[in-house]
Amino acid sequence: MTGLSNSTRFSIGFDGHPKTYHQAPTALAMDLLGDDFPYAATALQGKHALVCGASKGIGRATAQMMAKAGANVTVCARNSEALDALCEELSRLGNGTHTKLCLDLEDSSAIREAIPTLLEQQGPVHVLINNAAGPPGGPLLANTLEDFEAPFKRHLHAAHTLTQLLTPGMEAAGYGRIVQIISTSVKEPIPNIGLSNTLRGAMASWAKTLSRELPPSITINNVLPGFTNTGRLGSLAASIQERTGKSLDEVQAGWLNQVPIERLIEPLETASAIAFLALPASGGIRGVSLAVDGGRLRSI
Repeated sequence: MTGLSNSTRFSIGFDGHPKTYHQAPTALAMDLLGDDFPYAATALQGKHALVCGASKGIGRATAQMMAKAGANVTVCARNSEALDALCEELSRLGNGTHTKLCLDLEDSSAIREAIPTLLEQQGPVHVLINNAAGPPGGPLLANTLEDFEAPFKRHLHAAHTLTQLLTPGMEAAGYGRIVQIISTSVKEPIPNIGLSNTLRGAMASWAKTLSRELPPSITINNVLPGFTNTGRLGSLAASIQERTGKSLDEVQAGWLNQVPIERLIEPLETASAIAFLALPASGGIRGVSLAVDGGRLRSI
């Protein structure tokens, strides 16, 4: 992030094209991977983190944060080239060893085949970040039953499979942190993303149930991003524009009018909260859903 003023603008890739909008003058100027990095460079030293959906957005920012904090990071996504480039970047951020895992999270059999190999080659995973692309927007009644299958596979099914495979190693190591990147919709359903609302609620309930079942040394928590400056938000905006006829500027203004800090959240801001939940000092935080939304949620 750079210094901001009344005339400062930021860009967001709505519908795949750069677009500029006014950013609130109250936004802080932060270099979260530089001078403003909030943790010690050894905070996660010796810990192995598996970050799913790491090729872009909040997943990518989370991998950067983990590496900067000294973790050995395995980045997981389908895009091999993007993961190669990310591993090179992570090697410049921290002293850990970084590797890629090309995997389709909708393929449970592939997950069950890949994880034992990863554990054999890289050792136990101490930190699991469950994250994947959300489903398209639209009203819930417009979805067929078939529309539910792929999103639930890459989110709930994948998270459950990974947790089953990785928690024995976490327990043996005496250290485990599991974090889901989901949505504020688990607190307040968001209009016109009915399938996503349903999916995120299922993930939150799954995690809360596990928080009562997992061994004492393993925590599980959720991070709930609000309106965040990612390509996912851009695709949702394009969907709203197509459905309602509103301009992208009107869609953007409608979002920001709900946010007390009057700006979008940057992915690294969300990633810093995720990294905090992965720290040894966060062992007493278990079963929570932490919103990083600029104050948008009205619920207590």
